[in-house]
Amino acid sequence: MERRIGTASILAILGLTSGCINVRAPDKPIEINLNIKIDANVVVALQKDAKDLIDKNPELFPE
Repeated sequence: MERRIGTASILAILGLTSGCINVRAPDKPIEINLNIKIDANVVVALQKDAKDLIDKNPELFPE
């Protein structure tokens, strides 16, 4: 008898909550906007400047 009451209670709770939960796909596609700018010239320019500095002042940078 108690088992029937427990089962009926669980079914009643599931019946009440079944309309509250909805899972559906979005209408529009998901858009991820990444604003990334990569500039390799800065690294190359710094490497060239550092090499020129070392070549002009070998006593400051011993090997």
